[in-house]
Amino acid sequence: MYCSTCGAPITQGLSFCNRCGANLKDRSGSQNMGPISAFLTAITLLGIVGLGIMLGGSLVLRKEAGFPFELVGIFMLFVLLIVGPIEFMLIRQLSRLTGAVDDRRSFQPPQPVHELRPASVGNLPEPGSVIEGTTRTLEYTRREQ
Repeated sequence: MYCSTCGAPITQGLSFCNRCGANLKDRSGSQNMGPISAFLTAITLLGIVGLGIMLGGSLVLRKEAGFPFELVGIFMLFVLLIVGPIEFMLIRQLSRLTGAVDDRRSFQPPQPVHELRPASVGNLPEPGSVIEGTTRTLEYTRREQ
């Protein structure tokens, strides 16, 4: 079993992750629904209010103020250029939020790293004696005197 937050291996029965401290008790999906429902509400309200301003404002400008159709069309275009990108950004944030929730649920633990094998000793040359080299050096110095 693995932690859904950090991916560390955990034993069953723990309440909290030993590595990151995340709560491991059975969690319902309703905890993550708060931000998602807030974004859906904002997207819906902004869309309704934006359409209301666009259509209601164009009717008022045309009937009450007597603006020509060209100016009413420009007003509708500006309202669309303001409301449209805001709706797009809200939908993008909502998709990021729902993508993050799905990523945490489908977390795959990292694959185990293959350990290095020890070097084969048979291919290495036999080491010489430490004393052998020292003795030779001392013999040469005796002969020179």
